[in-house]
Amino acid sequence: MAEFPREVTINEEGPREGFQFEKGPIPTARKIELIDALSKTGLKQIQVCSFVPPKNVPGMADADEVARGFTKHPGVRYIGLWLNEKGLQRALAIGRLDVRGTISLTASETFLKRNQNRTLQENVAAQHSIVEMFKQHNVPVERASMMAAFGCNFEGDIPVARVLDLVQQALDIAEAHGVTIKAFNFADTMAWATPDSIRRLVGTVREKFPRLRLGLHLHDTRGMGIANAYAGLEMGVDIFDASVAGLGGCPFAAHKGAAGNVCTEDLVFMCEEMGIKTGIDLDLLIEAARLAEDVVGHPLPGAVKSGGSLRKYRERAAAAA
Repeated sequence: MAEFPREVTINEEGPREGFQFEKGPIPTARKIELIDALSKTGLKQIQVCSFVPPKNVPGMADADEVARGFTKHPGVRYIGLWLNEKGLQRALAIGRLDVRGTISLTASETFLKRNQNRTLQENVAAQHSIVEMFKQHNVPVERASMMAAFGCNFEGDIPVARVLDLVQQALDIAEAHGVTIKAFNFADTMAWATPDSIRRLVGTVREKFPRLRLGLHLHDTRGMGIANAYAGLEMGVDIFDASVAGLGGCPFAAHKGAAGNVCTEDLVFMCEEMGIKTGIDLDLLIEAARLAEDVVGHPLPGAVKSGGSLRKYRERAAAAA
């Protein structure tokens, strides 16, 4: 039986996902404009940038300026992404971000090698020093994540047994350093997931680790993003990463059609129509999605930004009754 949550947490990743992926240079002021628009929608978390070498991700060359430039809105957590201690130190130096640590694993060794030049075991070993690094900087660690959890363009399908083993390894790492993982996020980095595989993996993980709160990071390369989110909702998942207007993609996926994360306004629309609370103003979010399209200067895949919500139609029907 479906176990739909009463409310969900939707974490916005569009500014980071999108601006690391777009080829053309985007003015810093326009990036800030989009972050400020998103801040007014009711979103509780916005990932604004990633602190990575510009030679690897040119779109993040102005990460420090972006992080210093937006207007903070009460009740919104602004976060960044980093891959090493230097990136963490940059994020901390900004002094405006909510910096929290994550134990980060990857289910595909080939993808991991391309992305971070590590083997699976090297990455597991590295997490021990990374957690200690967080502790030295007084950065809390309550979250773990796993990339390529559902499949990989280089290795194919990922066995659920491997995912379970890596979850246990993440929990063991946390225990060894005296921290507690409260939520585990599974990323469909290269868009291999289907509703069936979402139900299978989430169901198996929930059965073995019933106390873990689960989240999903779903890419839409094959048009399965919103369907996979629905399957996650059926299984009780209540944390979703999303990207306004469908911004972004994975620059390391080796797939010309690599799409961004599931579209924020489409996900909010579906949840609200199902009676699942998001705390987000859909009309303001649609305005932000249209702004995102203007900022990048080309059409973006989100559907609700074009079709709109059903509110005005319901109001019109009620007035005519």
